[in-house]
Amino acid sequence: MDTKKIKLKGDKVIEQIPSIKDKALRINLNENIYGTFAEIGAGQETVRHFFRAGGSSGTIAKAMSAYDKDFSDAVYGIEGDGRYVTESRLKKMLTFEGELIEERLSRVKHPNKLFFSYANTVATIDFAKQFKGHGWVGIRYQLDPEEAYNEIILHIRFKETDSRLQQETLGVLGVNLIYGAFYKYNDPKKLLRYLYDHLDKDQLEIDTINFSGPRFAEVDNRLMSLQLVKNGMTDAVMFNPEGKNILPAAILYKKNILAFRGSFRPVTKVNMDMYENSIKMFLEENKVEKENTQVIFEITLSNLRSDGEIDERDFMDRAELLCSLGQTVMISNFQEYYKVVEYFANYTKARMGLAMGVNNLVDIFDEKYYRHLSGGILEAFGKLFYRDMKVFLYPMLGEEKEVITSENLKVHPRMKELYKFFKFNGKVVDITDYDPTILEVFSREVLKMISQGKPGWEPMLPSGVAEIIKKQRLFGYDPDKVLQA
Repeated sequence: MDTKKIKLKGDKVIEQIPSIKDKALRINLNENIYGTFAEIGAGQETVRHFFRAGGSSGTIAKAMSAYDKDFSDAVYGIEGDGRYVTESRLKKMLTFEGELIEERLSRVKHPNKLFFSYANTVATIDFAKQFKGHGWVGIRYQLDPEEAYNEIILHIRFKETDSRLQQETLGVLGVNLIYGAFYKYNDPKKLLRYLYDHLDKDQLEIDTINFSGPRFAEVDNRLMSLQLVKNGMTDAVMFNPEGKNILPAAILYKKNILAFRGSFRPVTKVNMDMYENSIKMFLEENKVEKENTQVIFEITLSNLRSDGEIDERDFMDRAELLCSLGQTVMISNFQEYYKVVEYFANYTKARMGLAMGVNNLVDIFDEKYYRHLSGGILEAFGKLFYRDMKVFLYPMLGEEKEVITSENLKVHPRMKELYKFFKFNGKVVDITDYDPTILEVFSREVLKMISQGKPGWEPMLPSGVAEIIKKQRLFGYDPDKVLQA
């Protein structure tokens, strides 16, 4: 029994997904796989499948649900923030249960056993149905008895509005995760896709995933983040300057947010000048405090596509540079700005800012982007500007080398009065402290110079960035081309 049975029908290849029962049974019939299930908050939904599949006595060492908070604290310890549905809680559960197996079972007697601990800590939908629920799910496991443990940890958000359905969804996901961990570990991208076997995207969202351990030493979790968005498993993912995937809710909750959208291909002096000036202006706003402000550099999925396909190497080059500059990066599938603001508004009611160039603002006032909305551009602008949000506008040079700002930019005649309304109400403010010597720096020109081996691009980038590009040969940099040029 393999993960995917393939049948041929004429010229078509039809993939048949093994049932959840078949997956659980295959795990149960593997005489070496042995471990514990600890499930908090949504019933013992995952282990139930293994009990029902048959042959589980050789697989399940223990199954438990530490529902009572005091009992849970007695087993796993007390969290510093007093919460239970957290990543740190999940990790404590996985580690505690894993060490317990090692402690209680002799390796001499069981030399070939592959120990695992599966855990989840989940809050399903509340009675008022205001919060749909979320949770952390993970597995800590061996693929060789002599080898260190691997870990796969993910965060989920429920989309269903019935707690029983959410429990069933969690059970299916748990089986898919355990099965994938043991039988698809050598292809993490496929493992990720197979998490949705027998599930639909409208049942469940996976917005964070991290792989670790010897078998995943070569896995870059930022690339796994990208797959989540690419596969439609979530709308946006985030990672920190250390390159670790982070939970958007944890970073954005009740924060003032200043966001920059761009291709950052590569990040230039213009990008950093915009950042430095807009953050200074943002922090001078009422109700904005430095310690409660989060800066986000956002790249849309459409910005990563090359000939319809996502260029992963190119994505990693950009991520590398932004992380080296100490920035938190968000990858999203939001084409329109109002969707970015709506997304942030899920987590905060505090003040928001968008920093952008004049050309981006002119684009926002183009009606063609809003034809799919019943209320057209007015609906989009209601969503974009009705919140406590402001645009910090970076100038650009016009065709006659004149500096274009919010005062003299040109939008479509039909949009002129709408633009004036937002400008008059202080929703659009100019960045006035900009560096006029760098207005002719464009990412696309720098990229062309790098890839063609032309000299002179280094001064257009922030300090240290050119060295990183050369050292790591990012964006097609080739020293041999430079020598020939």
